[in-house]
Amino acid sequence: MASEAANTGDNVEIPKECKAGVVVNEGPDFRVEIQNVPVPEPGPDELLLKLNATGLCMSDIHFMVNDWAVPPMSTFGIKCAGHEGAGVVVKVGENVKGWKVGDRGGVKPLWDVCGNCELCWDGRENYCPKGVYTGLAATGTYQQYITSPAKYTSPIPEGVSDYVAAPIMCSASTMHRSLVDSGLKTGQWVVFPGGGGGVGIQGVQLAKAMGMRPIVIDTGDAKKKLALDMGAEEFVDFKQVENVAEEIKKIAGGVGAHGVIVTAPQAYKDAISYIGDRVSGKVMCVGLPPAGTTTIGADPSQFAFKNLHVIGTLVGTMKDTAMALEYAQRGLLKQIAEVRGMSQMPESVQQLRRGEVAGRIVIDFNKD
Repeated sequence: MASEAANTGDNVEIPKECKAGVVVNEGPDFRVEIQNVPVPEPGPDELLLKLNATGLCMSDIHFMVNDWAVPPMSTFGIKCAGHEGAGVVVKVGENVKGWKVGDRGGVKPLWDVCGNCELCWDGRENYCPKGVYTGLAATGTYQQYITSPAKYTSPIPEGVSDYVAAPIMCSASTMHRSLVDSGLKTGQWVVFPGGGGGVGIQGVQLAKAMGMRPIVIDTGDAKKKLALDMGAEEFVDFKQVENVAEEIKKIAGGVGAHGVIVTAPQAYKDAISYIGDRVSGKVMCVGLPPAGTTTIGADPSQFAFKNLHVIGTLVGTMKDTAMALEYAQRGLLKQIAEVRGMSQMPESVQQLRRGEVAGRIVIDFNKD
């Protein structure tokens, strides 16, 4: 059905229904089904995006399983997870300025923020107490046509494909924020436990681009090849090395890592050990385990004598996303995704849940 886009003279074909990966049986036994759902109408301050691609992120699994300390998706009437969307504007709301039909835009883990609190004013809107999370409290990017607040949609620059841009919306921008907050410097060793996964491998690329020296801890030939191809100086296979912490210490100048970016929750139990004898080491908490299952800590003397820092970071800000997209535009963030068609989404989600994915899977809505 043809529908005239507001604020433009363009006629754009907007269907009444679109394909979506809908969560069924929300909880531990969830599954994703491909269904037809109504195409939403953008509000006066919103855009309607036709997504070409969505990344699949482990956070999606947690939302669909509902094992974090947040209300279930169904509380908000949400049926589609996902928060790594890249596409094109097909309609703009009547109050929208600065966007037009045909512009490329991306949707992030935060669907919207208030823009009127101290955190938003300080460029820390990723902690906005009124933030609305995509795929939890707002329809996620598993649905091809979705609305997005114009003020919080990320422009995608030319030269960055949708397959690269989609994962940047979450994984790369999250990693950029963590690396910035860590304060790590050029030439310093940074360890990525689980660095062969979709979030960690973005961190490896960014750390390399920032002049740091990445070490990946993971297992398997596929993840080893990906990690080394994407800029890791060393790959430590935890299934083949007897003492991973000692191996890291040996690699990192016989002292230990300057920083550890934890994206795999199962790595928290060993994360501090990778700092070794390094003074002022940083352990960055990124990966979120199920609520109440994991703690991280050490003897207070270790914190005192080694000036140890354990720091939590959340998703990226608008600025982090823009910076990560700029790295991609410069060729410093490469495609790490395996692209699959829409019909493969249900099984791909389950593969992600089982930990069988090296890098990232991106679903192409236009491919079956």
